[in-house]
Amino acid sequence: MLDAARQEVADSADTIVVKVGTRALTHPDGALDLGQIESLASQVAQLMSGGRRVVLVSSGAVGAGIGRLGLTQRPTDLAQLQAAAAVGQSRLIECYNQALQQHGRCAAQVLLTADDLNDRRRYLNTRNTLRAIFDYGAAPIVNENDTVRVDELQRSVGDNDRLAAMVTNLLRAPLLVLLSDVEGLYDKPPDRPGARVLPLVDQIDERVLALAGVVSRDGIQLSTGGMASKLLAAQSATAAGENVIIANGRRRDVLLEILRGEVVGTLFIPSGAAVKSRKRWIGWTAQPVGKIVVDAGAERAIVESGGSLLAVGVTGV
Repeated sequence: MLDAARQEVADSADTIVVKVGTRALTHPDGALDLGQIESLASQVAQLMSGGRRVVLVSSGAVGAGIGRLGLTQRPTDLAQLQAAAAVGQSRLIECYNQALQQHGRCAAQVLLTADDLNDRRRYLNTRNTLRAIFDYGAAPIVNENDTVRVDELQRSVGDNDRLAAMVTNLLRAPLLVLLSDVEGLYDKPPDRPGARVLPLVDQIDERVLALAGVVSRDGIQLSTGGMASKLLAAQSATAAGENVIIANGRRRDVLLEILRGEVVGTLFIPSGAAVKSRKRWIGWTAQPVGKIVVDAGAERAIVESGGSLLAVGVTGV
């Protein structure tokens, strides 16, 4: 089924960021699903041949490493977990590259850290690199560099949903697609009778966040589950002016259907006008390192009018 709003989204999506979750990429035992990777690669190649630029933000490295190392369970030690990710990442890229080569394309591995995106110069260089990869006709496969991430020091992106939203804002991509093993956002827990997928969400407010178990504590929104992290990612992308779709990654030709304008999953539309690139970096990527106190006039200019902060409005640092 086609829909006018979906068709408009599809037509405007010259650049698409696709995040593939672990459950959409692996078998129940954690091993990589090669058939699924081949399906995704085929769809990406077709979209690229149609003139679209596609970035894959892919999970699955840890699971692939566990399988290749012959481990019987997921490590709990940080160093061992990072070692598994290092082994699995090479396997993951190998699989993507082999699948893409069947369609005349190749994979370009892009491993990022929070520091890469937090530093303005490195952030812009990442954007330039991704654009160059597009120019060469390759498919960027993005993941966080798990080998060097340190959660204890809060120097990690956190999850690939958030990373995908950051890449969406980095490239000003008109569409972010979050693929998992669910059909979309449900109006109630999906295991309850009568639960249905919401086809359209025009505002990600507290009511919508509550559907996925997002809770607020001291003014900070906390994710408590897989769908919760997706909604927080969708919130940052739509606030910057881009569209987001949450859909089932195991649905046959899901990306092709979405880019034909068919009603698949849940569409989240922008909550305001498109935000400029630098403000996207400040608002949703760069980590705060201090506090500025402003007067009431500056607060109104920033919050209500989207204005810039002037020195005269600063009352304390």
